[in-house]
Amino acid sequence: MPITALDRKTALIVVDLQKGIAGYAPPQAFARVLERNRALLAAFRGRGLPVVLVNVSGVAPGRTEQPRPGGALPAGWDELLPELDRQAGDILVTKRTWGAFVNTGLEERLKALGVTQVVVTGVATSSGVESTARQAYEAGLNVTLAVDAMADRSEEAHERSIRLVFPRLGETGTAQDIIDRLGA
Repeated sequence: MPITALDRKTALIVVDLQKGIAGYAPPQAFARVLERNRALLAAFRGRGLPVVLVNVSGVAPGRTEQPRPGGALPAGWDELLPELDRQAGDILVTKRTWGAFVNTGLEERLKALGVTQVVVTGVATSSGVESTARQAYEAGLNVTLAVDAMADRSEEAHERSIRLVFPRLGETGTAQDIIDRLGA
């Protein structure tokens, strides 16, 4: 479904474009994702709209069937990619779960700014991006997903999120669709 509209106060949420996760997607896909996110960042910043840069540092507690890496994360693992060109006005959210809203204060910060809609991008489509989109939807925000500004280790997981999950959480479109809507 094409994007019908962007609310007057829409924020961009860029999930986990950081040094330790840069290799989670195939290199060619990641380069395209980074390029499209840079275009979205420029468009949102150019219009004075909120930009949220999310990084992950650690994991949620609890047991899982799939073993998780043990020990300390390498130095710099959670640093945002320099290509994002973090600005003083950007909101930085450090999370320890898949989604950017749990125990971070992000919902309150966005609502204090009058934000009613979010555009979500980043890595990985089926975990950090999808979890953040679900939490935004559950918080009552309109959600738009820039499907060509995200990637996943698994193309199958990426496509599943886009086809089956995202249409139930909001609207999907390309980065260019969103940039065009910002100008409308």
